[in-house]
Amino acid sequence: MARDTRLQKAMSLWGVCSRRHAEEYIRKGRVKVNGHPASLGDKIDMARDLVTLDGERVGGLKVEQRYIMLHKPRGFVTTMKDEFDRRCVAQLLAGEDQRLFPIGRLDKNSEGLLLCTNDGEFANLMMHPSKKVSKTYRVTVRPEPSDEQLAKLAEGIYLDGRKTAPAIVRVLDKSPGRCVLEFVIREGRNRQIRRMCESLELEVARLKRTAYGPVKLGMLGPAKYRDLTKQEVAALRNAAGLAQERGEER
Repeated sequence: MARDTRLQKAMSLWGVCSRRHAEEYIRKGRVKVNGHPASLGDKIDMARDLVTLDGERVGGLKVEQRYIMLHKPRGFVTTMKDEFDRRCVAQLLAGEDQRLFPIGRLDKNSEGLLLCTNDGEFANLMMHPSKKVSKTYRVTVRPEPSDEQLAKLAEGIYLDGRKTAPAIVRVLDKSPGRCVLEFVIREGRNRQIRRMCESLELEVARLKRTAYGPVKLGMLGPAKYRDLTKQEVAALRNAAGLAQERGEER
């Protein structure tokens, strides 16, 4: 029997979870191979060995890789299960038989484009800090920011003692007391845009992700989802590769 694939990589390839989460599950004793508790570093034969997570079979099954664009509405948390019984994105994907998980997060009060998949390798590629795939947001703030505040947002704001990377910030629309901005960032810190604005005493009234790399939300309605096209998946993979090359050049 050819045991040549590390267990955490196999779980990621099967779309069970990311490698990092697989390692956590293995450490906690939640994973078994052929009925025996697994250990970090174990290698398996993906075609023959029986792998279970919390007693549920996950290994040896041929799983179609799925890549989904979901329009997350406000009021939903980005998780597949919530211990506080809040509404979560899993409810929006309840019609799917396959185990899908979100790539990254949008906080409860934010909305817009959320990628979901069962391909752990793809999720890692999109979220890895070195890739720096851009994300675009439409952000309504109050009051109208000054030119100085806009410059500070673009240059970077210190959060938790570390400055955010330069961003693209431009005005889309403004009226007395409010302004609609477009942010393009290449980081994914917790509540980053909200915290950047709050540090300058700007209230975020609405935040919507409109694009992830080259893939745009378009006219997809709230709480709706669709499969990405092969061309969109390829464009996202390409964007991650190009982003890494840009980082190496700097």
